[in-house]
Amino acid sequence: MHRNRGSFGRNCTETMSCRWGTELWDQFDNLEKHTHWGIEFVERYTKFVKERSEIEISYAKQIRNLSKKYQPKKNSREEDEYKYTSCRAFLMTLNELNDYAGQHEVIAENLTTHIICELTRYIQELKAERKSHFHDGRRAQQHIENSWKQLESSKRRFERDCKEADRAQQYFDKIDADINVTKADVEKARQQAQLKHQVAEDSKNEYLTYLQKFNKEQNEHYYSLIPHIFQKIQEMEEKRIEKVGESMKTYAEVNRKVLPIVSKCLDGMTNAAASIEPTMDTKQVVESFKSGFEPPGDVEVEDYSLSMRRTVSESSYLNSRGEGKPSRSNSRGKLWPFKRNKLMSLLASPRQPPPPPPTSPSPGAVPNGPQSPQQPKEPLSHRLNEFMTSKHKMQCLRSLTRGTLMCHLPPEQRRKKLQAKINDINKELQKEVDQRDALTKMKDVYVKNPHMGDPNSVDPRLEEIGQDIDKLELDSRKYEAWLLEVETRLAEKSDPHRRQSGLYDSNATTPVNNNCAPVNRESPDGSYTEDHSTEHHLKSRSTDFDDDFDDEDPLPTIGTCKSLYPFEGQNEGTISMAEGELLYVIEEDKGDGWTRVRRNEDEEGYVPTSYIKVFFDTNAKGAMTYI
Repeated sequence: MHRNRGSFGRNCTETMSCRWGTELWDQFDNLEKHTHWGIEFVERYTKFVKERSEIEISYAKQIRNLSKKYQPKKNSREEDEYKYTSCRAFLMTLNELNDYAGQHEVIAENLTTHIICELTRYIQELKAERKSHFHDGRRAQQHIENSWKQLESSKRRFERDCKEADRAQQYFDKIDADINVTKADVEKARQQAQLKHQVAEDSKNEYLTYLQKFNKEQNEHYYSLIPHIFQKIQEMEEKRIEKVGESMKTYAEVNRKVLPIVSKCLDGMTNAAASIEPTMDTKQVVESFKSGFEPPGDVEVEDYSLSMRRTVSESSYLNSRGEGKPSRSNSRGKLWPFKRNKLMSLLASPRQPPPPPPTSPSPGAVPNGPQSPQQPKEPLSHRLNEFMTSKHKMQCLRSLTRGTLMCHLPPEQRRKKLQAKINDINKELQKEVDQRDALTKMKDVYVKNPHMGDPNSVDPRLEEIGQDIDKLELDSRKYEAWLLEVETRLAEKSDPHRRQSGLYDSNATTPVNNNCAPVNRESPDGSYTEDHSTEHHLKSRSTDFDDDFDDEDPLPTIGTCKSLYPFEGQNEGTISMAEGELLYVIEEDKGDGWTRVRRNEDEEGYVPTSYIKVFFDTNAKGAMTYI
């Protein structure tokens, strides 16, 4: 009884282990179709993961392009915007977004490596394994069918031989009962019947042999061979299902692994948003645009009942530009601070009477001809024109032009520009010093170990670095001197007692302490004399300063002009032109007989209005300079 129970348990185990072989022994074709569908399912899932990977790559590319689109461009004005906390927070968000896109690229890469490539390789192996198993199954099926055909053939032969033996026996009995038949015929019929019986007996033995063989093979086929093949197919199918499950789990893990980094990216964006300080940004606006000038005072009344010629005070004119004093004009617009392009247009304009149109081929021979007619101007403009026509004040303005080109920035902004330039120079200087120290150490190593290198080979580079260091130190001292000068003037402006006591000289109409204009002196007879040494010194400093900080946009063109005569621009602020040359007009004649033109981005200046024919562009927004 116990033996039977153990046999039953073993049979259950075998039944469970070869369930397909016992329960699906006759479903060979259906199993073939099912396993084929299983492979197609794996291929479909692989295609799904591949398309998901392509979506991740495309999404990451679009995110990167979006982040790159809004990144600040190099050497652009947008870089100045990132001194505000909100702009820096936006830049941090863009950087985090770029990292966020990188995580989606990681997802795509891991999906390709751990799922797509693995499943593609596994599908090929699965197809080969399935083909092998079903090839064995078909061969076993073919073998049992052939054995069945042999059994059927022996069976039919045995049946045929039995019928022939029966007919031979009946024929023998019939002849044996017939008295008219000879004994020889009877004996022949008897032998024939015996022969047929022997053949039938041999056929029977053959049939029984084939039958026994077929039963054995059939039993082996359905209880051993087919279950073994089907079990392998079942294991293959279970492995396929398990592989799909592992791939789905990997699919989830690939996405889960990037979540911590994605979370950090999102935390970075949150921290960037939290770093925004509105108060700091509004304070930065003050730091960026604070000019250091004082607000203008009250406008003095102009008595039109007086018939005397109104002139503008030289000291008030210069101080309004040098010291930032309130302008005493009746102009209705903002009197101070001037915009840089307007002030420079005023200072750089050749305020000499333009030469008249030539009557001979050499118009340059008449550089100081009569002035062109003046147009009616506003009161302040009229006063400035009168100021420009005075030779005494004309020379003063020329000195002011040479000495104040570097004062186009407000004091506070100029101080910041100088400080930033000094910081950049110090950084470059530190790099050169570090490089010199490194080369010095290398030379010492070469001296102690000649086999490592020639110490003299380092000397040319050390000499070159020494020259660069000397140049940088010279530039640093120069900019520090400028910075000290600006800071001193700002300190003087902040001290009302010093400003009131030192701003004007009570016995003179010219300013005693002018911030930007060069220090001038008067001749013994009271006429104005320029200090050429100071003028040359300030001119060179202004040129260097403008080269570093002149970043204003060029004026837009308001039309074109054609030169009627050749003109040689010998005065400062003018530009030469040939007869028939086409130029761009960037500022129209303000009534002083000069028009501002441009040849290219680097060449612009004033030419006599009477020497050109102007074609204004009615649609252009010209650089109208109003004072």
